[in-house]
Amino acid sequence: MDGGSIVVRAPNWLGDTVMAIPALRALRRALPDARIGVTGRWAPLLTGQGLADLLLPYPSPPGERRRFNRALRAERADVAILFPNSLESALASRRWGARRRVGFDTDARALLLTDALPLPRPRRHQIDEYLMLLELIGIRTEERIPVWALGDDPGAEREVDALLADAGIMDGAPVVGLHLGASLGPSKRWPADSFAGLAAQLAKTERAPLLLGSDADRETATAVIAAARPAPASLVGRDRLALLPRLVSRLSCLVSADTGVAHLAAALDVPTVTLFGPTDPRLTAPRGTRARVICPGAPCAPCFLASCPIEHICLRSIDVDLVEREIGLAAAA
Repeated sequence: MDGGSIVVRAPNWLGDTVMAIPALRALRRALPDARIGVTGRWAPLLTGQGLADLLLPYPSPPGERRRFNRALRAERADVAILFPNSLESALASRRWGARRRVGFDTDARALLLTDALPLPRPRRHQIDEYLMLLELIGIRTEERIPVWALGDDPGAEREVDALLADAGIMDGAPVVGLHLGASLGPSKRWPADSFAGLAAQLAKTERAPLLLGSDADRETATAVIAAARPAPASLVGRDRLALLPRLVSRLSCLVSADTGVAHLAAALDVPTVTLFGPTDPRLTAPRGTRARVICPGAPCAPCFLASCPIEHICLRSIDVDLVEREIGLAAAA
């Protein structure tokens, strides 16, 4: 296909949005003259990546979403590419009036799509599945590692400087980010006492542990700070979305569960150590030259449960010493 108007329904999660970057970049390169719009919860974070002409947040309230759909219908898109596998996204693409509607044949969506692709069996890595959808419109690429470019923004850099200084992080100290949260539920989170043990060991080697996370992780941060000696610095609930890539870029390494910030760090070429328990690294492990994965492989994993009904052995069995060794390996890669 040549040019035209294309609307991409971006994924609903930060990590999935980062994993969509190779597909979005391939689309932009293959169709430089097309008018490409990307809409999704995290789409505005892609500003400055050169992936689209429009980056629009996808509204949640039903009334706002109806008005949004009517506005997109006026664009008269030639193609809608749907990265989410939901029925809602397929219905929305019909309301947009897109001539071609490209997505996976899931949740009884086949009748709503013009180009419906069966889900691969076995499932493939999320990055590869997004690229499979582009093949339906004749676009192929060998690039399969997300890359995030930081543009010049001195004001934002100064704001990050101020956040780090306020948290007690001194210039020159290697900062290891410890991201406490994960969106699926408690089953994806490494225990607070394990984070506390890692923070204490890092401090002994003159590396500065820095707790990261959203407002929802404040209780966990309080527990880690109470248990670790010395108490680690914390920016939990204190940063803002627009600053997140710049803050993550300052880290010497990021330790986290299978969560979106790990994918962002890997795309920024920041060393990462990602802890997998109930989810499957074959499907969602961060891809990058310095991305490391720890997956103990419990007999019940991957279960994909939000809350563990037994002893949470998949993540509790991950030893602090092992994580510290992996930090060194990731940094040396």
